[in-house]
Amino acid sequence: MKKIVMAAAMAVGMAGAAAAQGTQQPPVSLQSWGSFHVGGREVVISGQPVREVLFSPGGVPARVDPNGTYLMGSMYAQYMIPANPRGRAPILMWHGGGLTGVTYETTPDGREGWQHFFLRRGWPVYVSDAVERGRSGWTMIPEQTGGSHLLLTVDNPFERFRIGNGPGSFARGEVLPGNQFPADRESYMNFMRQIVPRFTTTDELSLEAYLALLDRVGPSVVVAHSQAGLFGWRAAQERPDKVRALVLVEPATVGDPAKVAALRDIPVLMVFGDYIAQDSRWPAIRANGIRFAEAVRAAGGSVDVVDLPERGIRGNSHMVMMDRNGDQAAGVIQDWLASKGLYQ
Repeated sequence: MKKIVMAAAMAVGMAGAAAAQGTQQPPVSLQSWGSFHVGGREVVISGQPVREVLFSPGGVPARVDPNGTYLMGSMYAQYMIPANPRGRAPILMWHGGGLTGVTYETTPDGREGWQHFFLRRGWPVYVSDAVERGRSGWTMIPEQTGGSHLLLTVDNPFERFRIGNGPGSFARGEVLPGNQFPADRESYMNFMRQIVPRFTTTDELSLEAYLALLDRVGPSVVVAHSQAGLFGWRAAQERPDKVRALVLVEPATVGDPAKVAALRDIPVLMVFGDYIAQDSRWPAIRANGIRFAEAVRAAGGSVDVVDLPERGIRGNSHMVMMDRNGDQAAGVIQDWLASKGLYQ
């Protein structure tokens, strides 16, 4: 990896962002900053008709033959390596369903995200876009995706991510009492601009890409949110030598029950926000996670569970890292990682 010093550029960019927020943050010095793609599989398509396509108005039509070999299922990752690392392993940040790595880069109201929080504390940070999202590209080959894509309406995350106070709350503009998500219309629409189409049928493609990322980066701390909880559990089970610790932020599902023993030597932290007991879905989701954690413990593993309200951190939505008190939750993760000997 080529090492370059980006301190000046980062100082200007972050200082400008801080000024816009009315706060002043110190500059961050980097030894390197870049991106790459990993993973993917070659797929051969045949039997499709040749078409004539006009790519630009006023141009000349081109003959396009859709038959041939395609590369699908690759994944984008961006890395920032601090000048003086203190984390004993890189942190890989994996986002949830219908989202991209922007989840960790910034908040809808313009604050620094968890990418910056951990970078400022000396962690090498890798933020990725999952397969079929963001800068990882897109494919519409139904034989490979196994289904059609899903895109969320504007009111869906407001009411499903424990921001709004029940059905119809988006239309009413009513948030849950004390909720910390920046839910003013401008901020919420900034959040909706991040929502992208997703498949519910490409989990194996996604897992392949996450494993390729671990193979390239090496032993890492994995921070996985929501849908990515599945990939965090499964990646740790498939590459136990590559996962130094697993942090699951409101994981939406569990790993492979037949492979819990593979998690024996990997410390795991599960973090849950607020308003879970009164939600229609999250009590069952959390209970499933706790049962899986108990199975891991029974196999000799270590799983710590943090319910943020019990730590005095209240009002968190499903998007914990974007909440106004998200840095408090990040602080819990930071302290836990330090307690596991992963920070110097």
